[in-house]
Amino acid sequence: MSSETGTLTFGGKTTEFPVKQGTIGPAVMDIGKLYASTGAFTYDPGFMSTAACESKITYIDGDKGVLLYRGYPIDQLAEHGDFLETCYLLLFGELPTAAQKADFDYRVTRHTMVHEQMARFFQGFRRDAHPMSVMVASVGALSAFYHDSTDISDPSQRLIASMRMIAKLPTLAAMAYKYTIGQPFVYPKNDLDYTSNFLRMCYAVPCEDYKVNPVISRALDRIFILHADHEQNASTSTVRLAGSSGANPFACIAAGVACLWGPAHGGANEAALKMLEEIGTVDNIPAFVQRAKDKNDHTRLMGFGHRVYKNYDPRARIMQRTCHEVLTELGIKDDPLLDVAMELERIALSDDYFISKKLYPNVDFYSGITLKAMGFPTSMFTVLFAVARTVGWIAQWKEMIEDPGQKIGRPRQLYIGSPERDYPPIGKR
Repeated sequence: MSSETGTLTFGGKTTEFPVKQGTIGPAVMDIGKLYASTGAFTYDPGFMSTAACESKITYIDGDKGVLLYRGYPIDQLAEHGDFLETCYLLLFGELPTAAQKADFDYRVTRHTMVHEQMARFFQGFRRDAHPMSVMVASVGALSAFYHDSTDISDPSQRLIASMRMIAKLPTLAAMAYKYTIGQPFVYPKNDLDYTSNFLRMCYAVPCEDYKVNPVISRALDRIFILHADHEQNASTSTVRLAGSSGANPFACIAAGVACLWGPAHGGANEAALKMLEEIGTVDNIPAFVQRAKDKNDHTRLMGFGHRVYKNYDPRARIMQRTCHEVLTELGIKDDPLLDVAMELERIALSDDYFISKKLYPNVDFYSGITLKAMGFPTSMFTVLFAVARTVGWIAQWKEMIEDPGQKIGRPRQLYIGSPERDYPPIGKR
């Protein structure tokens, strides 16, 4: 902690508060004793100026367009590593050696099966249930099937629960997909890598096996890396808040899945794809852009801008290249959605209106097109996001549990309701 302090004058009294400095990024003023010192709280809707925790996992510089996992730039991890290597990094803080990675891959692979009774659990859902509703329920239900790893005070149980969720979330996601399209579940295979295994569980059928396309598998693996963690976003904050009460890890991750389902969070790539479909052709773009610029029009430009990034989303560049690789591999040469996407990107990067408002393309802009080309319906987009983000949630939850200064989350409020009043008899109301 630095020796620097910040001062606040309130009610005629000036109080000093310590200032903390991270390894990189802006300093923060520690106002933990603000109420005790001044009798006042801070008011910060959306927590845009509030650090709720200390973390060593992910760093974002929104102004410069930087995203680091444990100090490593996201583009280097996506280009040179694979998803399970990223999982190891997020969980343990360092990239694995060859031996550590082989051991980690082995352990995850052999946890991919779920309890056979889970299959009967799925039968309780309507056949047309949204896959995310199935995921929220089934992830939470894991605590009923694996109650031998719910003691958060036991480091070994925390680790086994973490490994189980990284391994089993793809299996549950594939089961949710198969259930909603009326096909039988496909068991995982230990001789396949993480992402290839997931693709096979989604697309294989008993009468005909599925041959994994390595280009598609690598593209999806890269998508998983790009979405593995993103600092204290809404769903991660939800996981930490749930975990602060001592809730079991499966319940905490289920809470994260539920939060991710929101269209302003995990559903953004689905919304971006729907926007491109609504525009239809390049000829319709000028009229759409004019509507988006009109403050009196409710038209929104989805897939552009970001609450944190005020520069080009570093994940978007990787996602753009990945999108082209997938379309080329699948022989999709004349995709009207991609044509619309490319023209919209060109406009956003050259039009003064978008530049002044820093509405640069984000990762959701291209991921929807890519996932659609892979054969996933839009209802599965957020499910895939949940599969990827699970390791980030777990790493953040684990860090919080192991933090000796951790406290139960309890935000305060600015009360604007009725002041105290007496209860009137019903006849006098």
